[in-house]
Amino acid sequence: MSLAQPTLEDIWKLFQETDRKFQETDKKIQQVSASIDRLGSKLGDFIRYELHPAAMRLFRERGIDVHEVHRSVSAERNGEGIEVDLLVVNDGDVVAIECKSHLSIDDVNAHLQRLEKLKRLLPSYADKRVMGAVTGMVLPDNVAQYAYRQGLFVIAQTGDQLIVRNDTAFQAKTW
Repeated sequence: MSLAQPTLEDIWKLFQETDRKFQETDKKIQQVSASIDRLGSKLGDFIRYELHPAAMRLFRERGIDVHEVHRSVSAERNGEGIEVDLLVVNDGDVVAIECKSHLSIDDVNAHLQRLEKLKRLLPSYADKRVMGAVTGMVLPDNVAQYAYRQGLFVIAQTGDQLIVRNDTAFQAKTW
């Protein structure tokens, strides 16, 4: 019994079937990726909403007597934009807080760049002392240490409450 050699048409059909299966797999991967992106966004939203009521307490405990918390502040001027997850404000101070589901060093660097342009793009805060803070549901120690060294407050979950992880000797960088 001999096996017949596949014809060019047989091979072409196999290539087409393989291509179709690859396209189906790509669509499934894109759907999963989109779901993961939505979940990350939802987790970031959860952190913002959880931090919102605690923000005044956290900074008052640090001697910054804040009165206002503003969520999702954004502005555009001269073709440049800014978006801040939370702004905690008093008459002389502003703390801009970045909230992530999984905080990374890149997120810290992006927040530092955001802080550099905050007074320019949100001029109503130009005469205030601006400080920064970061938080995340997942907050690796190396990222927390990096943020601390950059002069940012580091907010973390411990048990059932949020705390500022910075020690009492910490001096926040101001802009």
